[in-house]
Amino acid sequence: MGFSDRGYYRSDNSYRRQSDWTAVITLIIANVAVWVLNLLSDGLFGGRNFINNNLALRGDLPEHLLECWKLISYGFTHDATSPWHLAFNMLAIFFFGRAVEQVLGKAEFYRFYFVAIVASGLAWLLSVNLFSDGFTPPGSTLLIGASGGVMAVLAVFVWYFPREEVLIWGILPVPAWALGILYFVTDIQGAAQGGGNVAHVAHIGGAVFGLLYAWRGWRLTGLSDLGGRLKQMRRRFKIVRPDDDVDRSHNTKEDERSLQLRVDQILEKISRSGESSLTDDERETLTRASRRFKGRSQS
Repeated sequence: MGFSDRGYYRSDNSYRRQSDWTAVITLIIANVAVWVLNLLSDGLFGGRNFINNNLALRGDLPEHLLECWKLISYGFTHDATSPWHLAFNMLAIFFFGRAVEQVLGKAEFYRFYFVAIVASGLAWLLSVNLFSDGFTPPGSTLLIGASGGVMAVLAVFVWYFPREEVLIWGILPVPAWALGILYFVTDIQGAAQGGGNVAHVAHIGGAVFGLLYAWRGWRLTGLSDLGGRLKQMRRRFKIVRPDDDVDRSHNTKEDERSLQLRVDQILEKISRSGESSLTDDERETLTRASRRFKGRSQS
């Protein structure tokens, strides 16, 4: 799953330059680090491509749902036998991703990129399981590479900078929109012909997600607040047990039957020992019961 046939971007002053540590740089470093670790895996772990084999997305993932994290990890693995798979993907992220990150912002770019990787992986899984040739079991098919995420980034770049001039093979200048159409058509043709060892469907999945994201104006800020929302849901669905002590400081609603029973006991104590024998808690219970029963009678 390479980006070796892709052109690369020629920068000009149509958008401001970035000087800070960016998401694009972080993603490039992460991809390079995994590639180097995979090169060293033969000596470190006793097997060539040990890292890739454990991070790659398997075609039979629906049968191994506990490995769903590979929907992201595969996007950081590249062919260890050649540096070109990694190099062209990282060049594309660097040239196109900087402009897209400036439009989206650092945090949103991270969210967009990771969701794009997942969307590309799901598109590939769907094609492998629904359109298998009948001879290659899905479990023997692996997906590696960042090209799906790269295609999503390129799609958003084309949407926001359609007239930006890019160079194909560093020679032929074309507008970004033409480059985007060329890549998309090439991937459709490749997918129709079987794809070979290039996951064209994953490229298409990334490109479609990127176009929808830009066209619909999506923002994925809700993903970063997912943990907080889950906590709120847990608070709403609080379990109350009959034998739980009621904490008055939290204004917990008291069961009326138990309250009435408690009031009867206090009234019986008054008849025996007088009102002066009541404790502060008992007086508070009578006051609370009076307010509740009074409110019920008025309604």
